[in-house]
Amino acid sequence: MTNAIKTDLDENGNFLLTIDVPDHTMNIINQEFMSEFANLIEKIESSDAIKGVIITSGKPTFMAGADLRMMEGILRGDSMTLEDSFDTVFNLNRIFRKMETCGKPIVIAVNGTCMGGGFEMALACHHRIVADDPKIKIGLPEVLVGLLPGGGGTQRLPRLAGIQVALQYCSTGKTMSPQEVVGMGIFQEMVPKDQLIEKAREYLNGKPVSQQPWDKKGFKFPGGSGAMHPTSVKTFMGANGMAQDKGFHNYPAVQSILSCIYEGGIVPIDTALKIESKYFLNLLMGDVAKNMIRTLFVNKQDADKLRDRPEGTPKQTVKKLGMLGAGMMGAGIAYVSAKAGMEVVLLDMSQEGADKGKTYSEKLVAKGIKRRKITEEKGQALLDRIKATINFNDLEGCDLIIEAVFEDPDIKSDVTKKAESIMPNDTIFASNTSTLPITGLAKAFSREEDFIGIHFFSPVDKMPLVEIIMGEKTGDKAKAIALDYVGQIRKTPIVVNDSRGFYTSRCFATYVQEGYAMVKEGISPALIENAGKHVGMPVGPLAVGDEVAIDLSYRIYKATQKALGDKYVPTPADDFVETMMKLERYGRKNAKGSYVYPEGDSQKYLWPGLSTHFPPAYNQPDVEELKIRYLWRQAIEAARCYEEGVLNNAKSGDVGAIMGWGFAPWTGGPLSFIDTTGLQEFVAVADRLAQAYGPRFLPPQTLRDMAEKGDTYYN
Repeated sequence: MTNAIKTDLDENGNFLLTIDVPDHTMNIINQEFMSEFANLIEKIESSDAIKGVIITSGKPTFMAGADLRMMEGILRGDSMTLEDSFDTVFNLNRIFRKMETCGKPIVIAVNGTCMGGGFEMALACHHRIVADDPKIKIGLPEVLVGLLPGGGGTQRLPRLAGIQVALQYCSTGKTMSPQEVVGMGIFQEMVPKDQLIEKAREYLNGKPVSQQPWDKKGFKFPGGSGAMHPTSVKTFMGANGMAQDKGFHNYPAVQSILSCIYEGGIVPIDTALKIESKYFLNLLMGDVAKNMIRTLFVNKQDADKLRDRPEGTPKQTVKKLGMLGAGMMGAGIAYVSAKAGMEVVLLDMSQEGADKGKTYSEKLVAKGIKRRKITEEKGQALLDRIKATINFNDLEGCDLIIEAVFEDPDIKSDVTKKAESIMPNDTIFASNTSTLPITGLAKAFSREEDFIGIHFFSPVDKMPLVEIIMGEKTGDKAKAIALDYVGQIRKTPIVVNDSRGFYTSRCFATYVQEGYAMVKEGISPALIENAGKHVGMPVGPLAVGDEVAIDLSYRIYKATQKALGDKYVPTPADDFVETMMKLERYGRKNAKGSYVYPEGDSQKYLWPGLSTHFPPAYNQPDVEELKIRYLWRQAIEAARCYEEGVLNNAKSGDVGAIMGWGFAPWTGGPLSFIDTTGLQEFVAVADRLAQAYGPRFLPPQTLRDMAEKGDTYYN
């Protein structure tokens, strides 16, 4: 018996392989698995007793794909030649190719989500069966970490489902349901989960095939004869534009995927697989994949495992949560908490407000039932766990209380004191404030060591990050329970120290402020918005400023000005915000901001009046200059947070930036971006920008010192 794969041979010669990689909650393709699997393929090919093979999983998830830490290991192999590196990345293709040409029929029985290398394994099997379960996701997500499918996905998928389908799913990372993969002919059967192995045996005991369509003479791609077919040429022309529609050429993997599918469609499968591995290695050795893998996989995984949790503090499960404030944030927090099995007390100033907050969960549950993601019974049980109330006495027995009331210190102080008079003496109190310093808010609470910041992002049910903020007196117990709670609701936490705006809000604000400063300079609003999207941000700064609300930016700016007094440094964005407030243009909330929001289904458009109040300059800058300003301004603020100790490490800074406010993912995060640019070059460009646009671009002294010493954030 092997360690990662259990085997069983029945009386009919059907060899059952059950993948169960040890020490992992989900199966992954690592070195141990590949070695065992390769040996089993040799045994299957040589053994007369084995007539056919069934591959399934011993875990609820079939396979999560390749171990990206293993990929990092390839990058760290300094002594490896280029030939050795190619041979290493080609190994999975070699194994799967050996499997599909071993002469024995191989059936895969997919019982759970099947991603990346797991899906590529399925594509290399001769017959594919999937469980009838709408929760199962199947796809090739490698592009989301800067890579391409490296186990034959770019070659077998187009040969099974056609070039157009392969281009769509390989270049976007979009997943498919069991119904979709069967409907497109990628899988042959969809059966109840408990019948998977039975159906696989039925197939093998019938008239199974042991040869792939592309190994038969006269094979043609679905819909034509491959990449050279006139229809395919048109498809590639359109795909090139569509693939870059959102990536704007920031992700080399997209272009490499198109090249793989095109070039592979001209040559035989064996040559095509080598082409794929060539492009895969090229991406793996580049900065984009390296940074994305490190931040979005390795660093994120470390955060998800609660590596920042203090040692020696007993783990605590939050069974009852008190949620103060039933607005958009409070309602979202209540939903994700109840979804995780907690009893939730959703408290607001009025019963109408509390009920409205619960309605948010009711709508999400109804949507989940409609999409078959949750049963009616489970949906109702979730809603029953939420108690909408105005009575502070209902907070009795809560393990954790979070306030998400209006962003005003006096209002927050009032609800904090009212809650403390009811709550148990050992309960942790948290604030969901996005900008107000936790240390100041904690003064309204008698046990400052048990007061902490838990900052969610909107919409709570979709945004994956939670920022935990340590006040000056916050203790380990509060930190541990906050992290345990975030783990319960299955979100990714980062831990930062106190500051006005903390880390994410503070850095994110610089993106919006830079957009406002550009308007004031007379730069075309359309150019401002497009430059933001072209550099890799989700939307332009003016659009996101409208979403956040210009009047909220005004209140934050005024509160900061009041708190800092003479130490407040005016920004070029202040005048823009002041002007918009006078014009009562608050953003999407009142359908008037930098954009106009027509009633009905009409699309929003930039407000023409911007040019009246902020006349456009005769000479407009190059778009590349605007992109540089966006990246440098945010990265400099992240570096300042690092210098001031707001950030404890670069890993949290990069994870928080991408997952919190959407900092250009292709960079790996602002601190990875500084490292990749080179600290000396980054400082030189920052000094140029400071001279041209103001002191906000001056790099912190720590960054200058690191540049002189040749240090990096990821030493």
